[in-house]
This record gives sequence, structure tokens and C-alpha cells, in this order.
Amino acid sequence: MTLLRFLKKWMLPIAMVTGAGIYLILHFVPSFEEAGYLGVARWLQPTLISIMLFLQLNAIAPTDLRFHKWHFLLLSIQALLFGSLALVATVIPHGAGRILVESAMLCFICPTAAAAGVITVRIGGHLPGVMTYTVLSDTLACLLIPLMVPMVHPSTDITFFAAFRVLVKRVFSILLLPLVLAWTIRYTLPKLQQWLEKYMGLAFYVWAVGLTLAMSLAASALVSSGVGVLVALGIGVISLGCCLFQFWLGRRAARRYGRVESLTAGQSLGQKNTGFIIWLGLSFMTPVTSVAGGLYAIWHNLVNTWELNRAEASQRL
Repeated sequence: MTLLRFLKKWMLPIAMVTGAGIYLILHFVPSFEEAGYLGVARWLQPTLISIMLFLQLNAIAPTDLRFHKWHFLLLSIQALLFGSLALVATVIPHGAGRILVESAMLCFICPTAAAAGVITVRIGGHLPGVMTYTVLSDTLACLLIPLMVPMVHPSTDITFFAAFRVLVKRVFSILLLPLVLAWTIRYTLPKLQQWLEKYMGLAFYVWAVGLTLAMSLAASALVSSGVGVLVALGIGVISLGCCLFQFWLGRRAARRYGRVESLTAGQSLGQKNTGFIIWLGLSFMTPVTSVAGGLYAIWHNLVNTWELNRAEASQRL
């Protein structure tokens, strides 16, 4: 196996280990200064996500983004799970049990990761389908979170419109700006769009760098959370269960529409914007629930690695 092939096959776990390792070295070795690195990572990681989205969106025309029945089926599932857990959380006193329920809420309502299209294409799924669901799931989160959070945290001093504005601002900067730019280029500079489309494959490598930074930020959230071992283990089990369940449920729900749609739906529901989970936990929930985002990042990228290797093996047969 050549070095390039090895790196392509194990890119995700290498990026995960590298990102966590960099943070741990900076954190536990006093001679290093970690504040500068984390500051750059917090700025650069969403920037790389926007670049990755831009590269993908150059290959998609507005007419390619079409609604499918499984889109609304998955949206209904997300809304039902999030709403049901919100009701459960209202009757559970503050403590470990409440933290675990809130962690599950975040895992279910979190929108699809911007990088989901990269993996979906490589395993044989449908890029426009997953990109459409990314927009829809972000919209759902912007509507449901401001509605449900006051039920779970009635003392939260934020109104629906204030929370909605904060969420839309975050979604617009990461998701909608690349979309508007890509489609503006498509209709005003078609030759540039065609040239950029040739380099859509670079999105995978941009994501690998972004994943390295994301894992550093996830490790930082875990280390600085101060959460106890048992609670951390509980959040780990909950986030793993939510991850595997959503990958399975997405594929199962869309299986009747064909293999391509099933693969696309599984990726749409299972691969999450884990930075969004961390931010939501810190901004709207019990702060320790942000740990669920760091752990979910590990689980869904392990699933992605398995899916990529499985797809590569099937192509060689």
C-alpha cells in the first residue's frame, strides 16, 4: 500500500488522533502555550467548513436541490425525538439524569454536518439530497430550539426571537454565505464555476484539516468541562447510542426509495455538526452537555471511516 493510499484510507482517524494529540500536548506540557492555537482553531475551523461547502456547492445547481419524501420523514423524526425528550427533561430534577437527557436532545436536534456531502459522495450517495437536508435540518433547529429551550430551562433569560436571531446568524455565516457565493459565480462567471467544479474532490482534504482542528476543540471542551468520570461515561454511552441509532434509522427510513437514497438519508441523519452541539450546550443547555458534541464527533467519524473502507472494498470486488 502506497503512502498516499494509506493516508486516504485512514485520513479520518489520523486527523482525529492528531487534533486531540495536539491539544493534549499543549495542555499538559507547561512549556507550550495553548491559548493561541485554540484561538486560531476556533476561527479557522468554521472558515474551513465554509470553504468545503463552497467547493461542493459549485457542483450543484439550485434546481438540483429537490425535496424528497424521506426529507420530511427524517425531519419529523428529529422533531418528535427532540420534543419528547424536552418534555421528559421538564419533570426530571437537575442532576446526572437531566444532563443525560439534555445530551440526547442535542444529539437529535443538531443539524447535519456540512461535511456530510463529502462522505455521502464517496460511499455512493446523492450529494444534492444531503445538501438539501442540511439546509432543512438547520431550519428545523432554528425553529425548535428557541421554542423548547424555555421549557427545559425556564429561568433562561432569552426570548424566542433573540435565540432565533442568534441561531440564524450562525447558520447564515457557515451555510448560506457559501451557497450564495457559489450560485452567484454559477450564473455570472460560468467558466470560473466549471474550473472550480474540477476541484470538488479537494473538499475531502479541507475537511480533514478542519476535523483536526475540530478534535482539538472537542478535546478542549472535554478537559475543561470538569465533568465527573461517571457522568462523562454516561454522556459517552448516550452520544454513541444516539449516533448509531440515527445512522441506522436514516437508512431504514429511506430504504424503500432505493439504495442511493438510503445511504444519503443515513448520512443526513447520522453525521452531525458537532461544533454546533458544543455551542448549543454552552449557549442554551446545562454547559456540561457540550461534552456530548466532542464525543459524538469521535463516534460519527469512526462510523464514517468504516463506511469509507467498506465502500472502497466493494469497489475493488
